[in-house]
Amino acid sequence: MRLVTRGDLDGLTAAILITEMEQVDEILLVHPQDITDNKIEITSNDILANLPYDPRVGIWFDHHAHTVMPEGEYKGSYQIAPSVARVVYDYYASVTLQRFSHLVTETDRFDSADLNREDVENPQDVILLGFLVDPRTGLGGDFRTQFTSLIERLRSRSISEVLYDADIRELTNTFRRDDHQFKEFLLANSEVHDKVVVTDYREVENAPVGNRFLIYTTFPDCNVSIRIQWGPGRKLVALNIGHSIFDRSCTVDVGELCRNYGGGGHRGAGGCVLRPMAAGLAIKIITEKLRKN
Repeated sequence: MRLVTRGDLDGLTAAILITEMEQVDEILLVHPQDITDNKIEITSNDILANLPYDPRVGIWFDHHAHTVMPEGEYKGSYQIAPSVARVVYDYYASVTLQRFSHLVTETDRFDSADLNREDVENPQDVILLGFLVDPRTGLGGDFRTQFTSLIERLRSRSISEVLYDADIRELTNTFRRDDHQFKEFLLANSEVHDKVVVTDYREVENAPVGNRFLIYTTFPDCNVSIRIQWGPGRKLVALNIGHSIFDRSCTVDVGELCRNYGGGGHRGAGGCVLRPMAAGLAIKIITEKLRKN
């Protein structure tokens, strides 16, 4: 079977669990919008994880609150949970998967942003891995090959052993070295609107790497952030919106807000893509809605 999932820590952990329980021959990493827009041909030989439902799919796992539910029965599981990895883990409820319980628990914390300041400023263990494989961190490299390699490594070795591998240590060194530069970048390219901080990447070439939660330690008085950047080929403008993980006073349902623009997500985090001509006005409207809280 083919596993179709997202290229992040939740997708990685879910892939580890699923490949333990199913015969997976291929792994495809896609953006949720690719499924929504029917850009990916899905068949009954596919497993979808952490992505919108497609009626042609063989097995489906998801955990997002605003998922459009299928009509009738389907194979797999949908639960509102901290991570799709948790949904997969509970669905199989297998002794075989118990050795991954720590990985799943930490993936829950990372994907639901249940982190403390130490996790953000000096991440370790699974949380560090989460930042390293997060596309929004911007470390680059052959991401798909590395993702597949990590699945195989983590199925047979501990997280501490994998983090000590030469390629992962090199990524970690880059991540930590550029952390200060990334904070300076945030200060130079962000605007604050009351309790909303907006960071625009569109005019910056080769932005420094950094974890996406550093915005909340850099702007501790803000309770929600908007990150604006170009999509592939600069054909679309991508927005990522998130409640602060330290100041929980934002009451706007971000997933619902993003759904109005063809995206989705959780109550506290979500994203959407906009056409460049309409992006300016949409960003102003979204910022104002968040500002009014």
